[in-house]
Amino acid sequence: MSSSNSAWLRGFGLTICLSILAFTACQDEVPITSNPTGKVEQRLLGDWTSADGKEKLKLRRLDDSTYIVYYDGDLFRAYHSDLGDTPFASVQDVNSNDRKYAFVVWKLSDVGSYLRLRNVSDKVIPRETKDSATIVALLTKNAGNPELFGEEIEFRKEK
Repeated sequence: MSSSNSAWLRGFGLTICLSILAFTACQDEVPITSNPTGKVEQRLLGDWTSADGKEKLKLRRLDDSTYIVYYDGDLFRAYHSDLGDTPFASVQDVNSNDRKYAFVVWKLSDVGSYLRLRNVSDKVIPRETKDSATIVALLTKNAGNPELFGEEIEFRKEK
């Protein structure tokens, strides 16, 4: 993977929660990784608005490696679940009783003013998948599969 692709994917927005709501994201009972693979990135923290102005997202730091995401009245917990050079995030819906996880990748612009998110499709990671090792194996195996990710959504950072 080239460094520009890696940079495109590097970043993590708790905006991940938006992907859960906006797309048919993969929703599983377990995260990609059981523990965070990176620390909170300061440039991701703040208030974000979708390109069409209809969606609002707030990313906050819970601790050194966990984000709290507020989106459309719902709360999510998110953390980095990087695999190789791909910056995945595990995003847990803490407002629901089942507390399932969604998986996303993200890209933060060089100046930090735009955030792009893509969810992991349940076409590649079946909802029936019950363990992190299988999820990691499927993500690794399908890294080049164009059906791995869903539609991209872009957010602009508010001043």
